[in-house]
Amino acid sequence: MQEFDYNENPVLKAVVDKSSSFKELVVNYVGEQHKPENDEVTVEMVVTTMLNEFPEFLFAIAEENFIRGYQQALSDVESSEKAELEDLETLQAEFVEEEDTLNE
Repeated sequence: MQEFDYNENPVLKAVVDKSSSFKELVVNYVGEQHKPENDEVTVEMVVTTMLNEFPEFLFAIAEENFIRGYQQALSDVESSEKAELEDLETLQAEFVEEEDTLNE
């Protein structure tokens, strides 16, 4: 079994197909910019070109992704705290019940 490298995103190495007219336009443009030896344009090449020529587009996506990730993290913390509080209440109730049984 191959170990996953968290520092590498395999999607970036994927070759982009020309399955739509927009993709064909992008692949052709990026290909002209990067001139890959094998004539295959990767997602990473597209991202690099977008970063150099249309950074506002990537920044908008990155910002949205960051905000959604941050909101998800806050939601996860809230859910975790709620679950821990419920566990604590259950343990406390069990302790009181056990203490009552011992005092009888």
